Amino acid sequence: MTSLVRSERLLTLVVAQVIDHVLGEPPPAVHPVVWIGALAATMERGVRFTDPTPQVAYGAALVGVVVATASVTAALAEVVLGRLPPGLRILLRAVLLKPTFAVRELVQAAERVQVLIQTGDIDGARAALRDLVSRDATSLDAGLVSAAAIESLAENANDSIVAPWLAFVVAGLPSAYAYRAVNTLDAMVGYHGRYEYLGKPAARCDDLLNLVPARLTAVLLIASAAREGTAQTAWRTTRRDHTATASPNAGWPMAAMAGALQVRLEKIDHYVLGRDFRPPGAADIATASHLISRLATVAAWGLALAGLCGIRALRQQGDA
Repeated sequence: MTSLVRSERLLTLVVAQVIDHVLGEPPPAVHPVVWIGALAATMERGVRFTDPTPQVAYGAALVGVVVATASVTAALAEVVLGRLPPGLRILLRAVLLKPTFAVRELVQAAERVQVLIQTGDIDGARAALRDLVSRDATSLDAGLVSAAAIESLAENANDSIVAPWLAFVVAGLPSAYAYRAVNTLDAMVGYHGRYEYLGKPAARCDDLLNLVPARLTAVLLIASAAREGTAQTAWRTTRRDHTATASPNAGWPMAAMAGALQVRLEKIDHYVLGRDFRPPGAADIATASHLISRLATVAAWGLALAGLCGIRALRQQGDA
């Protein structure tokens, strides 16, 4: 990757975050991730067998087709963008990159849960939680609803922010869309149930792709907690509790968040993170949202500075 390409990608990320902050998510009719989900759902409906081996084979084909479709389409877009002037190229690439990540919508979804808990509408909070997690929330009290919202914020700091950003920096739009396709498939079919083996290829691919981003997200959350004076606690909790989850990756950012907030994050019969801390409340959701926003903002400023410095260095070399 040339220095110019790297610098353009960094600036593209900054512009894409501005678009996310100002406009949020595209309408469903034109949202590429919705299209990815629709393609996956269409293929999933073709499953008529329950034996493990055919399910795994079909699941691998599902991953291959969906990921290839998303990444090849993004690669074709890159070819077209490569023929445009730099400023327009960065803007349009940022527009195409934006659907692969979500900061504003993630924070707003958590804030909706927070407000409902604060007003005492626990049923409304349970309903709003569906925008963040797929678990059954009907029997959760306010503390467990708060915990679920905070856990989702932490996990999605990786899935919806750091991982797609890192994928884009490494290999452009095709990589970002390949990651988003795998992550979408994992959310749709990577679970236990009748078609458990169908989702295993997607789940394993998602585990592999998140090995580095999840740990990087934990580090960024720990760094973001320095302002609250809880960075050391976040680090200790991460080291102790990151293996508590079934996922090899989700425990890293969630344990970091538990330590940063000094709260107990629990999913009944599955895991407990920060077991020595108090149960969380609505105010802790707000603090978690601020941490995520801070992480994204600091990252954006850092990327902008790196991109501008890179372009400036290239210009100086050209003038020399």
